[in-house]
Order: sequence, then C-alpha cells, then structure tokens
Amino acid sequence: MGVFSFEEETTSIVAPARLHKALVIDADILTPKVIDVIKSIEIVEGNGGPGTIKKLTFVEG
Repeated sequence: MGVFSFEEETTSIVAPARLHKALVIDADILTPKVIDVIKSIEIVEGNGGPGTIKKLTFVEG
C-alpha cells in the first residue's frame, strides 16, 4: 500500500463550479470510465471531504 499526493495548477475556460463537480464530486464515477486501468474507487474512511481515504482498485494484468 502506498500514499499518493497530487497537486496541479492550470487555467481553463470551463466555470470553476463545473470543474469542481467533475474533478472532485463526480471523480469516483468518472475516473474508472475514463482511465481503463482503474477498476473501481471506493471510500474507506470519511465522507468525501478533507481527510477522506479512498481505495483505488486497478485491473490485474
């Protein structure tokens, strides 16, 4: 098991509220559909806010 931290800064023409919804709120649903090596994402601890621990399951092989 490992810890992964990610930080990125970029500009976009999409409204901040819409980006937040797609990248944070709906990320657990969208990521497995967009990145085919990720099988599922589930919350292990927390409610989705700061400090939440999520488990990413990758496709074997």
